[in-house]
Amino acid sequence: MKKLLAFLALAGIASVALAADVVGNPKAAENKISMCIGCHGIPGYKATFPEVYSVPMIGGQSANYIVAALNAYKKGERKNPSMRGIAASLSDQDMADIAAYYSQQK
Repeated sequence: MKKLLAFLALAGIASVALAADVVGNPKAAENKISMCIGCHGIPGYKATFPEVYSVPMIGGQSANYIVAALNAYKKGERKNPSMRGIAASLSDQDMADIAAYYSQQK
């Protein structure tokens, strides 16, 4: 049993290490950002679900920040049903690609 637990712990560490090694491709993101543009591409846009709030512009934001935010939505650590649904549909590669794309925008 101890060997199994040790193996599972190492496997978990390995998957975290692999996720950290994902390199974003901004070109690949061009087919993945359509769901982002509707809110994050409109200057001064305010969303009304689940409450009224200003939607941040993410162009020029740090790629690491974008990936961390998407993962937090995916895990439910950030509370926004729309963003959680979107983030839940993204793979680690999708997140890295989208983050690379937006980090290069102004």
